[in-house]
Amino acid sequence: MANDEGDGTMATYDYDVLYIGSGHGTFDGAIPLAAKGVHVGIIEADLIGGTCPNRGCNAKITLDAPVELQRRAEALSGIVTGQLGIDWSQNMAHKHQVIDDLPNFINGLLESVGIKVLHGYGQLVDAHTVAVGDQQVTADKIVIATGLRPHRLAIPGTDLAHDSSDFMNLTELPANITIIGAGYIAMEFATIANAAGAKVTMIMRGDKALRRYHQPFVEAIISDLEKRGVRFMRHTQVTAIEQADQQVHVVTDQDETLTTDWVLDATGRIPNIENLGLEKVGVVTTEHGIKVNSHLRTTVDNIYASGDVLDKKQPRLTPTAIFESMYLSRKFAGESDAPIDYPAIPSVVFTSPRIAKVGVSIEAAEKDGLTIEKHDVLDDWYRHVNKERFGQNALIFDQGHHLVGATEVSDRADDVINTLLPAIALKLDKEQIGRIVTLFPTIGSSAWGQL
Repeated sequence: MANDEGDGTMATYDYDVLYIGSGHGTFDGAIPLAAKGVHVGIIEADLIGGTCPNRGCNAKITLDAPVELQRRAEALSGIVTGQLGIDWSQNMAHKHQVIDDLPNFINGLLESVGIKVLHGYGQLVDAHTVAVGDQQVTADKIVIATGLRPHRLAIPGTDLAHDSSDFMNLTELPANITIIGAGYIAMEFATIANAAGAKVTMIMRGDKALRRYHQPFVEAIISDLEKRGVRFMRHTQVTAIEQADQQVHVVTDQDETLTTDWVLDATGRIPNIENLGLEKVGVVTTEHGIKVNSHLRTTVDNIYASGDVLDKKQPRLTPTAIFESMYLSRKFAGESDAPIDYPAIPSVVFTSPRIAKVGVSIEAAEKDGLTIEKHDVLDDWYRHVNKERFGQNALIFDQGHHLVGATEVSDRADDVINTLLPAIALKLDKEQIGRIVTLFPTIGSSAWGQL
């Protein structure tokens, strides 16, 4: 491999493109890039595939599957007889059956196109050189895709708390679980643990859970969880965690000490930017991640970044990382040098019911004077097939009546938002929407009918 250094000399590197990290910010784009003849290497210190396949999305949705079934049977009680319980050990065993082979599967895909995986921790030596243990490798271009890790509270006894990976590997479900935080992880795991029979307490530093979602919809989810026995402690900060024989004491600033079996610190996730040598070579970072321009290039010309490690406004989600990875793949293959143009990226919280959204939010629409159409989902006959208990949505339209945003809370919110995505992403007008004929009867036909 050769690269013109600008002074007429040619530099030879071990790789054309070298990725640090092997998650979705890497492998989705690295595989087609290597298939085009580009010499690609990947450095990974942990499991191939990163967080999402191994200790994130895939594991979570597998653990949630029996919760969704349990909720549906509950709604159809009297039609479906008997009460469904969740066997935690079997649920965990099923999770391992689903995800344990994913690293080998992904590694096989990488090897099939000639990508070499270097196992170890990568540290930049200079703009073109990365040390992996005692070995040094060079590359024309380097991509930092090291993702996020769980944040840990800086309080006495923080080592007594657990993180999301620990929860998704519990062989036995504790009878009493205390969750600190009220974001995606906190709300999803509270739903799963409660459905499986644990007594759950949620400690919220402020007054709002899922702050980036429409709060009336969020409060509907909280109200349902409270009816199911989940306790929410608002405006409460944990000041210490203490060992108490076989249990744990959680000390708060509200003069209350909770006795619990297990504590989950779900206070957020932070970028993996330390000990990579970024400062040494001049890559600028903030507390939110790596700064990049509209081409995902860092402050060092040949070093790029992708995925959750970026300091960005877009949601830190798997679909975003995949889009960024594919963008860099096309750029490095010489197929395009246009700046990245992010599409509408949907997001969902896998509580029961779900809450999902895409595009312009309700709050932004109210501020900008856009048209907001609100619906009670129970007004739709199809929602009575599975006896949904409640749900609402809001559709946002611009002056030309193009759909520009949607938010829903319901048992099928994720499917509804997926159905509506083409209308937003492709800016379909009424005539074009009318040309799309959906399968009937389905949730898709019900969602599209609202347009």
